[in-house]
Amino acid sequence: MCDNPQLGAVGAPELELLGDASRPFGVALAFSGRVGGVSGGPYRSLNIGNRVGDDPACVARNRRILLEALGAGALEDALVNPKQVHGTTVLSLTDPSQAALAAFREEAEAGADALCVSVPGVPVLLGFADCVPVVLACEGGFAVVHSGWRGTLACIAEKALLELTRITGTEPREVRAYLGPHIQAADYEVSAELLDRFVGEFGPGVAAGERHLSLARAITCALTSAGMPEAHICASEISTFSEPERYFSHRRDGAPSGRQGAIAWLS
Repeated sequence: MCDNPQLGAVGAPELELLGDASRPFGVALAFSGRVGGVSGGPYRSLNIGNRVGDDPACVARNRRILLEALGAGALEDALVNPKQVHGTTVLSLTDPSQAALAAFREEAEAGADALCVSVPGVPVLLGFADCVPVVLACEGGFAVVHSGWRGTLACIAEKALLELTRITGTEPREVRAYLGPHIQAADYEVSAELLDRFVGEFGPGVAAGERHLSLARAITCALTSAGMPEAHICASEISTFSEPERYFSHRRDGAPSGRQGAIAWLS
């Protein structure tokens, strides 16, 4: 296993998916954009978000397109997509039974922003439109995390890391982390008060100028403080805000807006 995870093109080239083709520890993972789907208007075109006002039939088709492009079309019925609430709830699935999967899905629908799974063949899909998508991979499992500014400040990625290592019996130093496209510091101006809170929690490295915040740097600080080597963290430098043809951005476009996805499963 390479100590330095990398992000590159995976799946069907027309979808411009980013992931790790090596499938670290048997974990397939990908970050989607807005290209290659069937939705129209502000959701054009590969919107995977089902809570933003798009036609449910288009969303369902987009999700099938994504799964099929990654060779996981047969796993559609096992897909889990939580209701994301900018909270700190971390849920885990360790039981392969259908009853456990149904209960896990019900819990996720009630609200969660990080899902950890040690069961093969259960894809997890979360949606994003500027927040940081985080996928953690280790021997025996994975986690998918939604880390906006609230979740980042509350160290949700670190919480997910600790839960993932608990359910898989691994150590943080054995885990790899992938941070997908998100709003980069140059595009992310925040209040002086919020920036001060982040600097107080994670140090001055999260500040990019007087009012600009690096969420990726804060997440990296949280993960390394829990014992993950920084060399095990791969962060995309693509800014969703600056790529209107390729990525949705709520800050750029407002509502309504679509969602790109972060998806992973244990193969």
